Amino acid sequence: MSPEPIGMAGNTAEAEDRGVAAPRFRLPPATHIGVVRLQVADIARSLAYYGRVLGFRVVRRDDSGAALGAVGSDAPILELRERPGARPHPRRGQLGLFHFAILLPDRASLGRLVRHLSEIGAYAGMSDHLVSEALYLTDPDGLGIEVYADRPRTDWRYAGRELQMATIPLNVENLTAAGGTERWTGMPNGTRIGHVHLHVGDLEKAAAFYHEALGFDKVVWSYPGALFLSAGGYHHHLGTNTWAAGARPATDEDARLVEWELVMPDAASVSAAAASVEAAGGTVERSKDGTVLARDPWGTAVRLIAG
Repeated sequence: MSPEPIGMAGNTAEAEDRGVAAPRFRLPPATHIGVVRLQVADIARSLAYYGRVLGFRVVRRDDSGAALGAVGSDAPILELRERPGARPHPRRGQLGLFHFAILLPDRASLGRLVRHLSEIGAYAGMSDHLVSEALYLTDPDGLGIEVYADRPRTDWRYAGRELQMATIPLNVENLTAAGGTERWTGMPNGTRIGHVHLHVGDLEKAAAFYHEALGFDKVVWSYPGALFLSAGGYHHHLGTNTWAAGARPATDEDARLVEWELVMPDAASVSAAAASVEAAGGTVERSKDGTVLARDPWGTAVRLIAG
């Protein structure tokens, strides 16, 4: 069963008054992020990290790699593929993944994770983004991870049509207190990928692909060096930034984002999105399983699926 849409507007008319709608095809409001697939240098090392530090469980292991999910669920959230000798993600960044973002089902869970990270001595950056509270970590290959919990949609604020987001200090004590006395026992059921954030070479080209062709709405466009996009009025399913502009794109020789899934409610929506990308001059690869692979101007792959 597909999860409920993240942050989908309860009032359609209200949502229409916000953001900048995609000009041609527009992704359905129920669109959400599916599985994120990563290439890592040492899968045993990565499994140890994602298990001990973040509390994922292995839901599948085979010759192609491993799939990770939440405690109490067999649904994959993250897939790891091994390429021995893959170069670590450079600290200054490269075009492709900035971070993938794991959305916890509630603030209390995020508070318990903060305490857990402190107990095991794992470093995490911390930020308040107004619409959410977030932790930032780096995996053994240098790949960026965000773990976050959303604030209630009723607390989000707008300036005209644009959603207000920021990066300000997190109230760590208040967040930890929200976790109560219950201990962290792993990624709770209901955890999912909330968004993906990418380094791109140019924001106008990113908007041409993700907004005009693929069909995301613009949500935040005044954040320095970044553009945030979503479907259904969410604060963002996709972030793009030029903070690594001038760096090279990730290659098969690197630890990297292999692809991320964009899940739409039906096959007709997948076909319409693919046709929109092609009409804008892009190319797509259609698979026998009904999925469609598209690549942005820097080679980052997004797989369009119905679910």
